[in-house]
Amino acid sequence: MRLWSLDPSLLDRRGLVACWREALLAQKVLRGLTRGYRSHPQLERFRAQADPVAAVGAFLTGLRAEADARGYAFDAARIAVPAAVPPPAGAAPVAPGPALGPWAGAMAVTRGQLDYERDRLAAKVSERDPEWFSGHLAHLGAAAPHPLFTAVPGPVEGWERQ
Repeated sequence: MRLWSLDPSLLDRRGLVACWREALLAQKVLRGLTRGYRSHPQLERFRAQADPVAAVGAFLTGLRAEADARGYAFDAARIAVPAAVPPPAGAAPVAPGPALGPWAGAMAVTRGQLDYERDRLAAKVSERDPEWFSGHLAHLGAAAPHPLFTAVPGPVEGWERQ
């Protein structure tokens, strides 16, 4: 399971579709609708939220917004709790985003994690889609986070398997 912390605009077609599929699986796990993947480390940051299902719903909403921008048809009805639901008390969104509303920037991700994911994505995409790599990742410095996240200083997250 890979729930990219990176801005979805950086994901190539295969990466975006896979992230959507895996985030739907994460949503199912967090709703208690499946036995598999219950202890997957990628879910820790969502479980840490007061409303994990709403948090993953906001994550899915960000992916769907990127899919819409590309002309893909990701079914919004599959998102159990859309991002229009406000985040729990105590979460301080940085600024409202067009797709995520009050959830924009509500969760933190370390700069070390973003750098790790940028490098991992670049390695995968350079092989499977060299054209996308050249246009989107080859000269990328600091990668922007998914609209749900705010970048904060720090190393690779403890839940990341390296």
